[in-house]
Amino acid sequence: MSSAPVLPLARDASSRFLPWLIAFMVWLAAMALAAVLVLSSYGNQWRSNLTGTLTVQITTTSDEAVETTEQRLNRALEIIRKTPGVVSTEAVPLKRISDLLAPWLGRDVVSESLGLPIPRLIDVRINPEKNIDVAALWERLNKEVSGTQVDDHGAWLDKLIALAGAVEAITLAVLVLISIAAVATVVFATRTSLTIHRDVIELLHVIGAKDQYVADQFHWHALTLGLKGGIAGVFLATATLLGLVSLWSGVESSLLPPISLSIWQWICVLAVAFAAAGISTVTARITVLRALGRMP
Repeated sequence: MSSAPVLPLARDASSRFLPWLIAFMVWLAAMALAAVLVLSSYGNQWRSNLTGTLTVQITTTSDEAVETTEQRLNRALEIIRKTPGVVSTEAVPLKRISDLLAPWLGRDVVSESLGLPIPRLIDVRINPEKNIDVAALWERLNKEVSGTQVDDHGAWLDKLIALAGAVEAITLAVLVLISIAAVATVVFATRTSLTIHRDVIELLHVIGAKDQYVADQFHWHALTLGLKGGIAGVFLATATLLGLVSLWSGVESSLLPPISLSIWQWICVLAVAFAAAGISTVTARITVLRALGRMP
């Protein structure tokens, strides 16, 4: 339980500006944390969906007969299935390919009525533990099926994951800097209050008050300010994130991956408010005890 407030800390200037500063830093911290969580989720999805996969593309021409294209496709499927290390292989339906191209070229452009030659695609799932020679497979396919290309997802997936990891590291560094700035702000505000109320603190010492009693006054005051600023900052961050999710959902899903946070990720974002209150409280208490220890 807290002791009855004796120091008039609520009338300090810090009581007016500190909650707003904490709210702003909590908003930044919550947004940075949400970015890290989303990027981490994307990285996990990319690893699970694209690791151990290949895409084989068979080009077509506008004057090529459908039967000829299907024969080339079936021949490529036969070669791939006989390749050691291949787990599964499946020809991508033309409708699905058209759906993928529609956001870029438009529905009318890729419609069958215009006769646009759409390449046929084959999804190949391979055993990641097997070292398949992709170049050799590509050469073997081209010998028997002309106009074949093989896209190894692992070649660019590593670069994409490395880029996401770099962005995560930068965002985490920003989060650490925000935390340091919050600590520095609370230290400055606490020291200012100590200077303002120095005479009252000395009087409390004269009548027998211990340092712990004075520290308790600042402890609960900092907790109150931290909770006010933290809750306000998380509220603003939640509103911002919900607005971004709403805007993102209006974008064609084929162009960009969906942005969303799971329940536990939302809990982590909301917990920033309590983390801010904890940082404010602990920082204020340590600052006061150290300052009081140097007082005569």
